[in-house]
Amino acid sequence: MDSILSVLATIAIIFGVVMLFNFMIFIHELGHFFAARWRGLYVDRFQIWFGRPIWKKTVNGVQWGLGWIPAGGFVSLPQMAPMEAIEGRAELPKDLKPVTPLDKIIVAAAGPAASFLLAVLFAVAVWMVGKPDVEMGVTTVGFVAPDSPAAQAGILPGDKIVKVDGHPVDKWAGNMEGVRELIMLGEHDRVVFTVQRPGHEGEMEISCGFRIPETSWWQRSGMRQVGLMQAMPCVIGEVIPNSPAALAGLNPGDKVVGANGERLWNPAALDVLLKKNEPLLLDVTDRAGVARQVNIQGKLPENWHNGADGSLLKGAQPILGVSWDLSSVGRDVTVHPSPWAQIKQSLKWMGDTLAKVVAPGSSVGVEHLSGPVGIANQFYKMFSLEEGWKLALWFSVVLNVNLAVLNILPLPVVDGGHVVMNAIELVFRRPLNVKVLEFVQFGFVFLLMGFFLFVTFKDVGDFFGKKPDKLPTPVFKAVAD
Repeated sequence: MDSILSVLATIAIIFGVVMLFNFMIFIHELGHFFAARWRGLYVDRFQIWFGRPIWKKTVNGVQWGLGWIPAGGFVSLPQMAPMEAIEGRAELPKDLKPVTPLDKIIVAAAGPAASFLLAVLFAVAVWMVGKPDVEMGVTTVGFVAPDSPAAQAGILPGDKIVKVDGHPVDKWAGNMEGVRELIMLGEHDRVVFTVQRPGHEGEMEISCGFRIPETSWWQRSGMRQVGLMQAMPCVIGEVIPNSPAALAGLNPGDKVVGANGERLWNPAALDVLLKKNEPLLLDVTDRAGVARQVNIQGKLPENWHNGADGSLLKGAQPILGVSWDLSSVGRDVTVHPSPWAQIKQSLKWMGDTLAKVVAPGSSVGVEHLSGPVGIANQFYKMFSLEEGWKLALWFSVVLNVNLAVLNILPLPVVDGGHVVMNAIELVFRRPLNVKVLEFVQFGFVFLLMGFFLFVTFKDVGDFFGKKPDKLPTPVFKAVAD
């Protein structure tokens, strides 16, 4: 029964994602439609998605349809410009009144305006209901991976990062101003950290290299990494029965503050010590604040051996047998950003992203952009969360701002191209050469379709990436008395 409910829930989420995505396209095209009606342009077709329609119906002289290629949509307005490459041919009535360049400019700009208005409406909704967020205000380094670029540069656990490449930071991750994001989106040969070190007066700058993890050819290329993790309290969440931790008397709520005389800033540091398979002396504080020391040594769980030949499963190493309480990593909050703050942030993120794509030294490229498949995947992940619909509302703000801005860019095929072409006609009082216009339109159609296929290929590749090794839930045998 649970599996059936799970399948039904998945189907419902997918249906909701498709409906929301199509709703945003519909509103954008509806802007063109109403403006065309207002300015007296002939409307031949209104279609969601491209390609030959799999469903169509004519109402009041307009053919409404649904295409088979799930990407975008269009309102066929033959008087605007030759768009047969995308929309197909249309039969123009012979008794049409002349259409001025100003009429065409208004109709072309109405789509992006509708998307922007929808973004504002979504932003008002987010402001009212709130958006789930995680406060990750800690910028202190908790773990430096051995032999990583950060380790080679001399960054230490306990260093508080105040700037990355000159940009002030106030959180570890979560937006484009976080430590993690600024590392990933860097444009220089080195990453320069400005840190405050315990026992060291003032601030110090540390220049650090980076590594880009390898990926398969069908995946997006990796992003910059330096080998850092943020600081977090090492508080025990659960203790596995019969594990070394259980036998040593460790309990949920105990806080491990040190190991072998060194302060512990992140549980990952314990994993490095446990790999050596040597006894450890832990400094522990219980819930009441009483400190004690615990002698302990990690052990391999019984079920982490291969049953056939007794070899270890991939990724197996000695463990204490605890899970860590991650609630202190970030505090769950609900924020109510103003509509203008959301619009402004969306515009900034879009501008920053496009700047990184074209920057010569950046690791971000066209392959890191997403098409309909990638966007739908993000919506699916959001709707799968407990209050994911609120995140989806917020993401709809970002997406519609992007849709509005990208469509108003002065490029052929998109709305901004129509605005520019008709502005030229308005100034010089004669239309552009139709043959030249058709040639340019066809060229950009091929470029647009090539881009669409490329990012879709990368979006699909995300589903087939290498998954991290997952070990079975640890099991320890009881020790005989």
